Amino acid sequence: MMAAVSACLQDGSLLVNGKTLLTGVPFNVKVSPVESSAAFFFGATSSIPSARHVFSLGVLQEFQFLCLFRYKIWWMIPRVGKLACEIPMETQMLLLEVKEKSALCDGDSLPLSTEKTFYVLLLPVLEGSFRATLQGARSNELQICVESGDANVQTTNVSEVVFMNSGDNPFKLIKDSIKILENHMGTFKHIDNKKVPGHLDWFGWCTWDAFYKDVNPQGIKEGLERFMEGGCPPRFLIIDDGWQETYNDFQKEGEPFVEGSQFASRLTDIKENGKFRGLKQDIPCYDLQEFTNFIKKSYGLKFVYVWHALLGYWGGLHPSSETMRKYNPKIEYPIQSPGNTGNLRDIAMDSLEKFGVGVIDPQRIFDFYNDLHSYLASSGVDGVKVDVQTLLETLGFGHGGRVALTGRYQEALEESIARNFGANNLICCMNHNSDSFYSSKRSAVARASEDFMPRDPTSQTLHIASVAFNSLLMGEIVVPDWDMFQSKHFTAKFHGAARALSGSTVYVSDEPDHHDFELLKKLVLPDGSILRARCSGRPTRDCLFIDPVMDGKNFLKIWNLNKLSGVVGAFNCQGAGNWPLKEGSENILASTSKPLTITGHISPLDIDYIGDIAGDDWTGDCAIYAFNSGSLSRLPKEGKIQVSLSTLECEVFTISPVKVYNRYHFAPIGLIDMYNSGGAIEGLLCCQLPSGCKIQIKTRGCGRFGAYSSSKPSYCTVNGEETKFNFNTEDGLLIIQLEGDCDAREIDVVY
Repeated sequence: MMAAVSACLQDGSLLVNGKTLLTGVPFNVKVSPVESSAAFFFGATSSIPSARHVFSLGVLQEFQFLCLFRYKIWWMIPRVGKLACEIPMETQMLLLEVKEKSALCDGDSLPLSTEKTFYVLLLPVLEGSFRATLQGARSNELQICVESGDANVQTTNVSEVVFMNSGDNPFKLIKDSIKILENHMGTFKHIDNKKVPGHLDWFGWCTWDAFYKDVNPQGIKEGLERFMEGGCPPRFLIIDDGWQETYNDFQKEGEPFVEGSQFASRLTDIKENGKFRGLKQDIPCYDLQEFTNFIKKSYGLKFVYVWHALLGYWGGLHPSSETMRKYNPKIEYPIQSPGNTGNLRDIAMDSLEKFGVGVIDPQRIFDFYNDLHSYLASSGVDGVKVDVQTLLETLGFGHGGRVALTGRYQEALEESIARNFGANNLICCMNHNSDSFYSSKRSAVARASEDFMPRDPTSQTLHIASVAFNSLLMGEIVVPDWDMFQSKHFTAKFHGAARALSGSTVYVSDEPDHHDFELLKKLVLPDGSILRARCSGRPTRDCLFIDPVMDGKNFLKIWNLNKLSGVVGAFNCQGAGNWPLKEGSENILASTSKPLTITGHISPLDIDYIGDIAGDDWTGDCAIYAFNSGSLSRLPKEGKIQVSLSTLECEVFTISPVKVYNRYHFAPIGLIDMYNSGGAIEGLLCCQLPSGCKIQIKTRGCGRFGAYSSSKPSYCTVNGEETKFNFNTEDGLLIIQLEGDCDAREIDVVY
C-alpha cells in the first residue's frame, strides 16, 4: 500500500512528512490541494502580464533526484543529481528520494536508528493556454517556467501548473499521480483507458535504416522475402519517409547543396509518389493499393503502416500545390522558446525556422487528416506513424498559443484515426513535450527516445538508458515504443534483449540480406508473434537515482512483469557514450576508452510487484533462470546473485515465484530459448491426484519449455499426449520440447 504522506507550507518552507523540501518559498507562490487526494498544485502570481514567466519556488534542499528533460526540442533524456542547480531547463518530471531517520526500541535495549525512504514527484503540466516546465538556478532555487508560445496570450496568474504528490513506492506514485491528473485535468487519458493497437504483439520491419528515403516497392518485396526465408516473418511493416509526393523550393537541380534545406521539402499531394505507381519488375502492381494488397497476400502481413509528419511533411504543405490549396496552407516561420535554444539546438528545427513551414489552417486540419487517412485506408494501409510533432509548439503565435494549437491538431488527428483506422493504429513520434502528453486522449503508442542510429557507436547505450527512464512517465500515458534496431549491428544483442523487456513491439530496420536470424529467433516465434511483457519496461528501484551511462560503477537493470513471473535485464551501459549537456562529459573519451567491467547484483526484489503475481500462498522463494548462461538458481526473495558484465554486455533473468503444490515445489520458467521466456505462459493450475498431484500449464509457442521442480515428475504430457522430458537433479531444471506450431497448448506435469 502507498503510505499517506502529508505536506504543508509553513513559515516560507514546504514540508513533506515533516521533512523540509523547500526553503525561502516566495509570497507569490501558492499551493492548493487536489480534491480527494493528498496531492497539491503549485501556482504563482506576477504584477506584470506576460506570455512567459519564470517563478521561483524557493531553495530545494539536497536530495537525490531523477529528472526527465528535453535536451533538444524533440526528445527527453534522464539526469540524476543532488542539487537544484543541476536540474536542466525543460524538465518535465522531477522525482526526489527523501530519507528520514526513525528510532526503534526493543525492550531495554538502546534505540536503533533506521532509515525510511519516501518519494516526492513534481510534474509540470498544462493550465489553460499555458504550459509549465521546471529548471534549477545557480542559487539552487527550483524554478517554474510558464509560457504560452504566443506573445498576445498573456497572464499574471497561474494556480495549477506544477503537480506534487508523494508516497513510498515510486512506480505506484507515478501511476497514481497520472490517474489523478487524468481525472482533474480532463485533457488526456491514462494508458489503462486507451485502446492499444494490435501491431504491438507482432514482429515488425521498418524501412527507414534499410533504405532511408530511397524506399521502393522492389526493395520492400526483397526484404520481406529474405525474412520469410530466414523463418522470422514480419507481420507488421512501416513504410517510412520516402513514399510521399514532395517538392523542395530550396534545392534546385545543378545548384550547390544548401545545408538544412533537406528539411524544407513540402507535401504536394496526399497520394503516393512515382516510385509506388506504375508496373514494376516482378511486382504486378500499379499503385499503393495494389502493392499493399500484394505484399499482404504474398507475405502474410497483418499491418501495413506508412509515415507522415504531423503537418503532412517536414516543411508542411506546399501552398502552390493545387491539391493542397483546399487546406489553406500558409508559410509561417517557427519561433523557438528559450527552452528550445537553451539546451541543444537541432539542425532540423533551426532549418525550419529559416525556411518556414507550410502550416495547415487549423480550421481545416481535420479535413486534411481525414482525406489523407481515408485515401490510405482505401489503399489497404492499416495505420500511420506520425512524426515531427513538437514542431507545433513553435507555431503558436497567432493561433492562441502552443497548447491550444497542439490540442486542436491532436484532437483532429485522433478523430481521423478513429474514423479511418478503427483499431487506433497510430504511432506518435518526436512528441516529447508535455503539450502532447497532456493532450493525448486516444493516442496509445509513442516513440520513447531519439532514433536508433546505426552509424553512431556512442549513442547505443544512451538509447537503452533513455527508453527505460523515459518509460517511467510515458508508460502511464502511452505504450512507449523503444524503436527499431538492426539485427546484424555490433550492438544487436544489447538492443534485442532490451526490446524483449520493453513491453512494446519488437521491430528491426535490417537491410535485405543483412540479418542475424539466430538472434531474431530469441525474440520472434515462427508465426511472427512476440512474447510481449505486460507493462512498460522501467529501471529497477535501486537504479532510479544512479547514472548507468557515465558513473563508471553501476549497470542498468530494467524490470517487467509477465502473467506468472517477472523479468530483469542487466545492461552495462558504461564506457561507450556520454550524455549530451552533461558537465564534464567532454573530458571523457568514451569512444576510445577500454571496456569497463561492472559487478552488481540481481534479486527477486528487483521485480517491484513480484508479490502480486505470486499470490497470497507464496513462501518467498524464487527460481531465477539466466538466459545467456542457462543457469537456474533458487533464492529467497531477499537473496542476490552476483553478476559481472563488460561494456555492452547484458544478461536477462526470468524470476518465477516458487509455489508448493502438495509437497512439490514448482516454478514455471517458459520458453528458455526466448529472451522473455515467461511471456509464453498464460496460466497455471494444480489438481490433486490420489497418488500425488498434476500441475497444468497453459502456454503458447514452440521450442524448449523450462520449469523449476524440486522433484523429478512421474511423467509429462502435452495436449494429453505423453512426451519425453529432461530433468537435472542438481538444479531442478525440467525441460520439455514443444514441437509443431505456435498455438496454445497445455502441459501437464504429473507427480
